Amino acid sequence: MGRGKLRIYLGSAPGVGKTYAMLSEGHRRVERGTDCVVGFVEHHGRPRTEVMLHGLEQVERKELVYRGAAFTEMDVDSLLARKPAIALVDELAHTNVPGSRNAKRWQDVEELLRAGIDVISTVNIQHLESLGDVVESITGVRQRETVPDEVVRRADQIELVDMSPQALRRRMAHGNIYKSDKVDAALSNYFRPGNLTALRELALLWVADRADEYLQQYRGEHNIRSTWQARERIVVGLTGGPEGRTLIRRASRVAAKGSGSEILAVYIARSDGLTAASPKELAVQRTLVEDLGGTFHHVIGDNVPEALLEFARGVNATQIVLGSSRHRSWRYVFGPGVGATVARDSGPDLDVHIVTHEEVAKGRGLRPVARSAARLGRTRLLAGWAVGVALPLALATLLTHIDNDPGLANEMLLFLALTVGAALLGGLWPALASAAVGSLLLNYYFAPPLHRFTISDPKNIVAIAVFFGVAGSVASVVDAAARRTHQAARLRAESEILSFLAGSVLRGETTLDALLERVRETFAMESVALLERESDVEPWRPAGSVGPNPVARPEDADVDMPIGDHMALALSGRVLPAEDRRVLGAFAAQAAVVLDRQRLVGEAEEARRMAEGNRIRTALLAAVSHDLRTPLASIKASVSSLRSDDVEWSEEDRAELLEGIEDGADRLDHLVGNLLDMSRLQTGTVTPLIREIDLDEVVPMALGGVPEGSVLLDVPETLPMVAVDPGLLERTVANVVENAVKYSPPEEQVLVAASFLGDRVEVRVVDRGPGVPDEAKDRIFAPFQRHGDAPRGAGVGLGLAVARGFAEAMDGTLEAEDTPGGGLTMVLTLRAVTGGRPQLPVSVDGEGRSAPGGAAGAGGPEPGGADPVDPDLDPIRRTQQVRQTRQKAGPQ
Repeated sequence: MGRGKLRIYLGSAPGVGKTYAMLSEGHRRVERGTDCVVGFVEHHGRPRTEVMLHGLEQVERKELVYRGAAFTEMDVDSLLARKPAIALVDELAHTNVPGSRNAKRWQDVEELLRAGIDVISTVNIQHLESLGDVVESITGVRQRETVPDEVVRRADQIELVDMSPQALRRRMAHGNIYKSDKVDAALSNYFRPGNLTALRELALLWVADRADEYLQQYRGEHNIRSTWQARERIVVGLTGGPEGRTLIRRASRVAAKGSGSEILAVYIARSDGLTAASPKELAVQRTLVEDLGGTFHHVIGDNVPEALLEFARGVNATQIVLGSSRHRSWRYVFGPGVGATVARDSGPDLDVHIVTHEEVAKGRGLRPVARSAARLGRTRLLAGWAVGVALPLALATLLTHIDNDPGLANEMLLFLALTVGAALLGGLWPALASAAVGSLLLNYYFAPPLHRFTISDPKNIVAIAVFFGVAGSVASVVDAAARRTHQAARLRAESEILSFLAGSVLRGETTLDALLERVRETFAMESVALLERESDVEPWRPAGSVGPNPVARPEDADVDMPIGDHMALALSGRVLPAEDRRVLGAFAAQAAVVLDRQRLVGEAEEARRMAEGNRIRTALLAAVSHDLRTPLASIKASVSSLRSDDVEWSEEDRAELLEGIEDGADRLDHLVGNLLDMSRLQTGTVTPLIREIDLDEVVPMALGGVPEGSVLLDVPETLPMVAVDPGLLERTVANVVENAVKYSPPEEQVLVAASFLGDRVEVRVVDRGPGVPDEAKDRIFAPFQRHGDAPRGAGVGLGLAVARGFAEAMDGTLEAEDTPGGGLTMVLTLRAVTGGRPQLPVSVDGEGRSAPGGAAGAGGPEPGGADPVDPDLDPIRRTQQVRQTRQKAGPQ
């Protein structure tokens, strides 16, 4: 008996149609004559899903009693006894009720598969065990019901059930997923567009990776070596040189042109461990490719082209990006370079891009000019001495064993060629040594008398002397040309560095730390510090530094570059040659310019703040002269009327005048309070005293300044505690509610409702007023701003500015949103206290079914949860219905 096959419908979010697709497949199998039964399907009261169950045989569920409540689970024993060809099993990640055959439903499915029964099941992407932390960071909900990734990976078929966030939210709003009393909470919490988009991307990427695994497995089983361009994979060949950064960025731009492209950077190292690459440069390139979303690979291989192509074919790459070779042209006499070999052997399905890199020296230290060893390198010097000394001896031995003597002139030309080769490789001294050795060998072996260091023919003396002179001259000219070429390259590097430096500084693209870091990289230093002091007797203080252990005084540095009388650039790590100080002086001058510019920017910002303060003071004077005069005039008129002796006031008139005085005083107190609060915010003297408090202790107190019956309050007792300053929170809510009541129609109540999501608590103030256009939503929080045609005397326009300032002081936010159907919703977000209030153990997976002990499935209401306000569906009326339902249900 073979193992059954598993097919899984993977959903990007609850409600996308996994169960419907599974049941549709069941009907298709039944129509084809397959024995297919329903092992367990939960339709959650969705009519269309329930209709799909008609016509399918359902195995009766097993009833279990747990803590006095009855639950039903899939009856594995009955299914094994029935032994259908295919079983439909919903919710693979479900946790079974204690007392069941297995703890998890996926374990039940494993039993069915081992019994040879094919299973079709469903699971959502958020239930995969490896994605638990990612989903929690996105949605704020921790998934307690998970299934191991390996269980889903082993499935014979995985089919993604996808839907756009907008379509899924419309399906939710139409009542096709949840009942109407749960739509508000779902749309404003788990089913937010951002959450759904992120979950959809997770599902698409996970399925794409699984498809790639299947493709690799198929190619391996069928021994397919050619590239299948199902997905763009770009391999970047690195040598450890500075051109690698250019290649990585170029590959990133190529990958950006196609969605889903992948970058793989690979460095081929020799098996003997010898390498000419810079470990520091490789580390920088590894970081760069990872920042660009690629991966870095280290491969061992003595044949670089062969190893690179083997790696590219192994990962099913479609393109290879290589840099132009840095070798001289004569090096290709011994064979083609890596780029040419890879391009020749890549085949028709693997494209090879050869990228030029003009700024190879960018980021490297300047080349020293002093000694030939430092200029040419140890390898070239050894090669020059070998060509200049060893090869003349070999050539002499060869010529002495030739029967036909080529003649002294031809022999001199051969030795002269070796001298020129020594000059090209090793410079002047190996060439001079070659000329001397060649002269002695010509004298001893080829000028009569042979095998003696004497010359009988005067013509031969002249010839050997001319040979030595010509060889020495050629060596000198070649060495001079090499030095001039090196100097030109060095000057070019200097000019490029200075040009880039001047351009970046003039454009304002370089900060002081970035400039000092460039100094450190250019001159290969350990640390760089810019030091300054007020006068010659004052101590030095750092204006900026990079690297470990920067020096505190110029005298302690390995290299110091004075900048004026009271500033210096101090470098530690090594002593620089004199020729490098010219470029270092340019860096030092630019560092002083950058420092001055940063300070000027700071002073300009301070001037801007002072100008803003002056503007606020001017607006304050205008507000005092206009808006504060109205309540004062009302109070003065009422008091003067009461003190008048020529009018006999009735008790009703007297009460009305006193009420006017009280109203004017309250308005005056409110305006002055807002002015003082705004002054505290502008001067930065607001110091919140944060403590943990229940929201329902503060919010009702903030409604004292609004007419009775104008506000509908819905703050559940199950909300977690918040970390706030109670006084600032009360003032914030009061200002927002008063503003909402002011603009809301008299017959409409303002809704104040609270909900929580993850570690944040939201307070929503919803009105049915005229609303605010999108372009004005930020302006209404500016000081002394009143939207629309608000009349004078309606306030100085500080209420919302003060409210946002206080909210931000408590690490919260205050934002404005549109109310569906018209109006404005203010959303105040506060930080919840983790563990501040014990919650009932409920698993929220977006589908809602709860099980005892926190084992939740996919339907039904969530006990103990808050009823957040959703702006998509008339929040005021829905909250009224929720309150009526709670009152009928009585206390929980």
